[in-house]
This record gives sequence, structure tokens and C-alpha cells, in this order.
Amino acid sequence: MLYNHHIFCCTNRREPGSKRGCCAEKNADSLRDYMKKRVKELGLPKVRVNAAGCLDRCELGPCLVIYPEGTWYACKTEADVDEVIASHLQGGKVVERLKLPG
Repeated sequence: MLYNHHIFCCTNRREPGSKRGCCAEKNADSLRDYMKKRVKELGLPKVRVNAAGCLDRCELGPCLVIYPEGTWYACKTEADVDEVIASHLQGGKVVERLKLPG
């Protein structure tokens, strides 16, 4: 299937006490699950939400990247996820306050 948006959410887990931290210790799993649930509830066509291994931005996380645009975000709350869904996925506009440098 060809997707309009393919979202990779980092759920990487590092050793406790790692200097860089990890997305998993910042609630990444439940935020990914929440995004997946909301996309399904909203019936967004051709949108896929996946877990990903390390996206190498641990200290900024939890991180996700949306393709095909290649837009990176740090979503720390469910409200952040909702904003990305509404603005980026539904409205086609980047959420500048959550965007990470590409």
C-alpha cells in the first residue's frame, strides 16, 4: 500500500542512566500508541504509524519523523500529538514549535 504519510516514532530504550537518555523513558511508547489510536479514530486515509528504533535524537525526544516530507518533531504530550495530527496530517502545515531541525 502506498501511504500519504508514514510516521516513525522512536521507542528506543537505552541503559538506565545513559547520558543521552532515550525516547522510551520519556513516554514514547504510550505517545506512539495514542497517535496510532487517534489516526484510526479520525479515519485518516493512508496514514501509517510505526514504532522505530533509535532515530539518533535521544536528548530531544520523544522524536518522530513523518515521510514523505521528512519532517521531524519532538512530541512530549498527547496535546502535541493532537496538534501534529490536526495541523500536519489533516491541514498540511508544519507545526513549527514542535519541529526539530532536519
